[in-house]
Amino acid sequence: MHRLATLGAAGLAGLFAPAVAWAAAAPLATAELETLLSGLARPSVLVEAAVIAACALLAWLAVRAVRGRTPLSGSIWFGERIVDGVLFPVVLLGLAYAARQMLVRGVLGDVPIALFKVAIPILLSLVVIRLAVRVLHASFPTSAWAVAVERSVSWIAWIAVVLWVTGILPIVLEAMDEIVWRLGGKPVSLRTLLEGVITAGLVLVIALWISAAIEKRLLKGSGDDLSIRKMAANLVRALLVFVGLLFALSAVGIDLTALSVLGGALGVGLGFGLQKIAANYVSGFVILAERSLRIGDMVRVDNFEGRITDIRTRYTVVRALNGREAIVPNELLITQRVENSSLADTRVLMNTEVQVAYGTDVRTLREKVVEVVRAVPRVLGDPGPACHLSAFAADGMTLSIFFWIGDPENGQVNVRSDVNLAVLDLFNREGIEIPFPQRVVHARDVVNVPRAG
Repeated sequence: MHRLATLGAAGLAGLFAPAVAWAAAAPLATAELETLLSGLARPSVLVEAAVIAACALLAWLAVRAVRGRTPLSGSIWFGERIVDGVLFPVVLLGLAYAARQMLVRGVLGDVPIALFKVAIPILLSLVVIRLAVRVLHASFPTSAWAVAVERSVSWIAWIAVVLWVTGILPIVLEAMDEIVWRLGGKPVSLRTLLEGVITAGLVLVIALWISAAIEKRLLKGSGDDLSIRKMAANLVRALLVFVGLLFALSAVGIDLTALSVLGGALGVGLGFGLQKIAANYVSGFVILAERSLRIGDMVRVDNFEGRITDIRTRYTVVRALNGREAIVPNELLITQRVENSSLADTRVLMNTEVQVAYGTDVRTLREKVVEVVRAVPRVLGDPGPACHLSAFAADGMTLSIFFWIGDPENGQVNVRSDVNLAVLDLFNREGIEIPFPQRVVHARDVVNVPRAG
């Protein structure tokens, strides 16, 4: 009984230890907050405000000199405005910290520090928020969950600033040290876990930053090797995120040797439940490596025809000429027949038909049709167009007109319409008749037969 009572007392003491620590340190936080408020009420705050304003102006001029006058979109360091990127708050934070050190050492005169105690945490929080937002926008421009992550980072950063400025942050950290779990046989406090999560997030943001910069450089420009560069960018991003995840797990305190068991379980899951997803990912890398399908090719797959606008690791985006987009799983592009109109040659053969009345001089008309079709802007001269007498129909003679175009991504119906209009203008000038449906009716004489009865 005595031992149980002792254990119970120890457990209660551990449970109420954070509350006891908070109650003991609360007067210190209150005193520090009162000191800060009294310091902000002094006239010397105006000097600190002037120094911070001068630092902001110098940071603006420095970023303007580095970036130039041209606005940049999609950059992490810079933005469309000078203060949009990461570089401005970083430079401002560096200048403000240097100015604070000069004030502390009396280089700029005997000025007590009050406003800088608030400005430095705010600028540091602004750097963290701006870095996370810009990196997530560059890495996942159309992702919905990235917005939720940005808001979470902002809330955490500003709450940390408030706790830091008011002097409550050390108290909270000490209280979190008292909350301990055993993770993998090792004691882990709530503070250690929180610091590990923050470190993990920072490592992943840096990994995404590096991968976004490498991907932007790889995809810069155009050429036939765009698919290869796209595959290299996907591989680099996956590798950097994987390495960053390992560092993040290590920072949290998770033993990486446990990943062997996780890897075995993941392999079993891929073999059963995730085999389709794994097949799509593997197919995506095969497509990019073989270059059987490239960004910009005109393809027809599963009765959908369009131009390939993007090749991802799991799916391929095909945009039809009418604006509709199809997300085609990469496995479908490997296992089924795909018609590629521009694999080896971007030229596409097209045709149209027209009928002329019997009795028309078809031999002379064929040459004139070829000339007017060749004059249509998008029709290629080599190989040139051709006109053939393909059939004798019930109402007239059928002429089949063949021509080649080199830019099918700009539409096919519109160029066929231009060819038909050119042929129609030719027929109107030459008086060529386009026959209507005709029927010959034979009338027979009826013999009057007398009626019976």
